[in-house]
Amino acid sequence: MHDLIKVFAACGGVLCWTSAATAVGQEEALTAVPSGLQLTLLDQFIEAQPDGTAWARFRFVVPELADGVRYDRVESDFPHLCAEFALPQLHTAGKAVSQIVISMSSKALEFGSTDPEVIQFFEAFNVETGRCIWEGF
Repeated sequence: MHDLIKVFAACGGVLCWTSAATAVGQEEALTAVPSGLQLTLLDQFIEAQPDGTAWARFRFVVPELADGVRYDRVESDFPHLCAEFALPQLHTAGKAVSQIVISMSSKALEFGSTDPEVIQFFEAFNVETGRCIWEGF
């Protein structure tokens, strides 16, 4: 998996980090997900919550979503990305979070933005004893 540079930077009010292969704002292609689709990492950051906990957000772009790929095709990608990508990234960075939110969109959007033309899917996972536990909304 990717080694993280242990340099952290303030990024829009949240804590961002970069991987050895990716600088903040650059995209990194990932291909080994159950759906077989190609995902590009848009960004990753840690967001402080009002209750004092921290959430890690991992945002991916999947252009095929615009071509009619439905949620059932990517559903198994979410737990895979949590366990095989997000948890190792956080562990390497020495960051503990209570929740990991994985999102996929058909094109890059600024965090918090919406666009009726952009397909977006989200899943959240509690982190318990080093494992991702799906948190159904």
